[in-house]
Amino acid sequence: MFEILQPGRVFYGWWMVLACLIVAVVSWSLGTFGMSVYIHVLSGQRGFSIGLISTAVTISYLVTAACLMSLGSATAQLGPKPVIAAGAVIMAVTVAALGFCREIWQIFLVFAGMGVGRACLSSTTISTTLAPWFERHQGRAVSIALLGASIGGMIGTPLLLGGIALLDVEMAFAIAGLSAIVILAPIVVFVLKRRPADLGLFPDGETPSAAAAARTEAHWSRKGAMATRQFYSQFVAFALAMMVQVGFLSHHVPMVAPTLGDTGASIAVSSAAVSAFVGRVALARFADRIDLRVTTGGVLLLAAVSLAYMSLTSTGFGLLTASVLYGLTIGNLTTLSPLIARREFGAVSFGAVFGVIASAVAFATAFGPGLYGILRDMSGSYHAPLMIAAFVNLLAAGVIVWGGRKPMPSPH
Repeated sequence: MFEILQPGRVFYGWWMVLACLIVAVVSWSLGTFGMSVYIHVLSGQRGFSIGLISTAVTISYLVTAACLMSLGSATAQLGPKPVIAAGAVIMAVTVAALGFCREIWQIFLVFAGMGVGRACLSSTTISTTLAPWFERHQGRAVSIALLGASIGGMIGTPLLLGGIALLDVEMAFAIAGLSAIVILAPIVVFVLKRRPADLGLFPDGETPSAAAAARTEAHWSRKGAMATRQFYSQFVAFALAMMVQVGFLSHHVPMVAPTLGDTGASIAVSSAAVSAFVGRVALARFADRIDLRVTTGGVLLLAAVSLAYMSLTSTGFGLLTASVLYGLTIGNLTTLSPLIARREFGAVSFGAVFGVIASAVAFATAFGPGLYGILRDMSGSYHAPLMIAAFVNLLAAGVIVWGGRKPMPSPH
């Protein structure tokens, strides 16, 4: 997958991709897939209602949304080091503190702080970090980096649940939080760089003449980008889709644990993450050559089918199958959004434009966990929220495909 500049030498941009992959492993382990464990543990061992904890999770994602608009521009202007360093520290402190929460106000406070850490370690930061390093291979680079999100899903939930079983909630969460700093500090200090020019390099490792010929930058203002059909169709479609997805991920363990048990729930989450990894690998192979909007529409249709199936099934095999099918869509939705924005609005404008898209998407996403929790408490099961989620994905599929049926206007 890596492009070689000279025999035995790898373009430094691919080391940046590897660093971002590790950032994604930590971020999604603790900040996304870990949410279902937090809800399961805090409701089961501390006695808080799922709906109430889900509301705290919604607050967490709202904080993330509020941060994302400025984080895209901040990462582009300052480089990734300060943003990712801050994210590692905040994520570490909040995950560790979660184990010591005894009052509901403490849970709300800690989840709000976790929202800041998640924003700093988000796909927006990762995509903006990689934007200056690649032109021809930008789709492959971002797809490979976000494989870390799937790896985080494979290992995060089993490690958290296993740690709680072997130790206790306080110690398991403290160790999990500390791991964020231990893993990410060396990457921040020794690997992350701002742009290829700092090392005397050009995007994709090209020669100066080839880079100049290949690089035709689009310069979009935020106002100009926001006036396009491509912009608002993207944020509407992904806002709906990610609201469904994050709600699902936050409730995956309590959704399947009554039938599968904690061990089976861990297997279901890990299986979905493995499936997401496979989907991301396939996307990384073809991302630079496919119609990204049509592909997104297909992914959303598959998501709708798998959620509807999960709503209707009551067997352990059915829940595992639905988890695997939905897993194929999890990673690709996270990856496709920045790829579409990067392809349509260019590298120079990416941080500012995608920061707005990501913030709008994250704002809508924030309501996913709370809606799942409230609907579950009202109906007594997850059947209704899953069926509603399936319909929302069908709507999102139509919007994203419709948005690409009109030519891109000139930058302004």
